[in-house]
Amino acid sequence: MFKTLACAALLATTTAACGGGTSTSGDGKLDVIASFYPLAWITGQIGGADVTVSTLTKPGAEPHDLELSPRQVAQISDSKFVVYLKELQPAVDDAVASESTDRSLDAAAQVKTIPFTGQSEGGGKATYDPHLWLDPVRLSTVATAVGTRLAKIDPDHAADYQAGTAKLVGSLNTLDGEFKQGLASCKQKTIVTSHEAFGYLADRYGLQQVGIAGIDPDSDPSPKRVAELSDLVKKDGITTIFTEALVSPKTAQTLATEAGVKTAVLDPLEGISTPGQDYLSVMRTNLKTLRAALGCS
Repeated sequence: MFKTLACAALLATTTAACGGGTSTSGDGKLDVIASFYPLAWITGQIGGADVTVSTLTKPGAEPHDLELSPRQVAQISDSKFVVYLKELQPAVDDAVASESTDRSLDAAAQVKTIPFTGQSEGGGKATYDPHLWLDPVRLSTVATAVGTRLAKIDPDHAADYQAGTAKLVGSLNTLDGEFKQGLASCKQKTIVTSHEAFGYLADRYGLQQVGIAGIDPDSDPSPKRVAELSDLVKKDGITTIFTEALVSPKTAQTLATEAGVKTAVLDPLEGISTPGQDYLSVMRTNLKTLRAALGCS
């Protein structure tokens, strides 16, 4: 896991820069911090040309267990607005609590979360599953909250933020409709994943998630767990074990070999590793992958 992460540019769909410690950029744009890719993406979509969005997690890097540099803590302190997801990155939680409690938005507080009682990525006890961005409906709710806060912080551009929010919500609603239709008639409803990142997607679209590891992608399943999953795959006629873009596929590939099935990549969208892609395009690739693996008509 990476230890010191520099602020990095987001994709073309997001206005991004490595902000410098003031609440506005040299060009007068509003400086906003987002803790990792999905939140940076929605904030950039809403803010457009009126904001500069810096992400604390390097593109293509796994966001769990992020450690902040002193410069990043200073960015959080000096920014006008911080969008983060409580419990996903404990270092960010600590920095927000000490530096910008009144200038932050916890995405998890905006939606109904799914309870979780195991270990969190940071080693503590998680109170909920943090992977809510994989449900376009919940992400739409978070986006609306972000747009409302931006309009209050920067009322001169409120109309622009409202328009950006409406456009983004429309895109997410369209994506939701595609998933509903695409997964409505599938022979298989169980997805076996590298770690339990897809609970919200499964909850929204009537699937059952079975994780090889738990919420933490770095945890290793016991041989007993792998054997149990192999029996499940064979018994239920599951054809595919899902690996991830930013996590080693070794354990999933071992399970697939033992069970005599194939693997496919299902991206949890914790970061973007391929230039030119964004949340919408990766989610649509996920839908195509799910339809093929689950035998959807």
